[in-house]
Amino acid sequence: MRRDRLQPTLLIFASITVGAVGWSGHVLLLPVALGFPIIWSIARSRLVAALVSAGYFLAASRGLPQGVAAFFSSDLRPGVLLWLCASTSFVTVHAVLWTRYDGVRSFRYLLAAILMAIPPFGITGWAHPVTAAGVLFPQWGWWGLAAMTAGLASLVTRIWPAVAIALGGFWVWSAAVWTEPKLPEGWQGVDLELAASLGRDASMQRHRDLIATVKDQASRGIRSVVLPESALGFWTPTVERLWTRALQGTSISVVAGAAIVDAGGYDNVLLALSAEGGRLLYRERMPVPVSMWQPWRLLIGKSGGARAHFFANPVVAIGANRAAPLICYEQLIVWPALQSMFQDPDFIVAVGNGWWTKGTSIVAIQRASTTAWAKLFAKPLVLSFNT
Repeated sequence: MRRDRLQPTLLIFASITVGAVGWSGHVLLLPVALGFPIIWSIARSRLVAALVSAGYFLAASRGLPQGVAAFFSSDLRPGVLLWLCASTSFVTVHAVLWTRYDGVRSFRYLLAAILMAIPPFGITGWAHPVTAAGVLFPQWGWWGLAAMTAGLASLVTRIWPAVAIALGGFWVWSAAVWTEPKLPEGWQGVDLELAASLGRDASMQRHRDLIATVKDQASRGIRSVVLPESALGFWTPTVERLWTRALQGTSISVVAGAAIVDAGGYDNVLLALSAEGGRLLYRERMPVPVSMWQPWRLLIGKSGGARAHFFANPVVAIGANRAAPLICYEQLIVWPALQSMFQDPDFIVAVGNGWWTKGTSIVAIQRASTTAWAKLFAKPLVLSFNT
């Protein structure tokens, strides 16, 4: 193979490997994603930079086609189409901002990183290398984010080998002393294996089963229980009365996912339940695009779909505590986590309903990403997923 073809081929293969390994769902492998800016900077043309970006993003999000097919009960074609469309923002930003000039390359890459962290491009800003900050600089907080930013900027310069060695040292040290985030005292997240029936089975028996699960946790000394996204289905006065009566005589508090529906669409929410009743706790800032968030409906005069409350309620009050809520898709992108951390919450509550991700690493990636943010800012973490 000619040299002018061999190098681009190797770079594309390397970017695919970095995307697949870095985003395999193992939190300690997140720093592998830092190989992407190095590969991007080595590209000798804008076309190769675009192909490198596509290889990285598509490998990192490889579970999407199968997940979409399961969600919509279809073949792989719609999932592949959505997979390719989702990569457009990432590829376009990194291709347009690529440059062969070393003097401005750091600025260009940092601009790309910022654009992929915030809306509108950040809406599909999955697999962001900055997430690895929680592994390299646990408990450093905003200083760790600054160090990660400086590291990313340096990885696209000629001194990248020295920077990579330094970051590798932080990685080895962190892995050697790694511990998972602690739970807040008295809290417990419950993982369920109810597949697609969670949120769709509105029977009294399903609610009674969930109530029994909550009370079982309470019998072990747990005061606050977290249930997954969509656990309560559609939130109605009848459901509220059922849960309120069931919790009478106890001091248990429950945080659970539900949907609040009106004529214009619905909100994907978290609710706080106790013997005193239920209250709305959190409206999801960024629902899953296409399957939930469908903004084009407004353009054609139709209602429906989940509403996006982009920068609303980053921190919510739960008793005497302040929590940062992250529902499902918000765990895969950057700005919801950073916006919440800016308010310095006491802990993070992360929930999801990943029944449609069976056979993929999507839920594992969500867990790894959320764990990394919790470690970076030294926050206790409560996780609750349905699969």
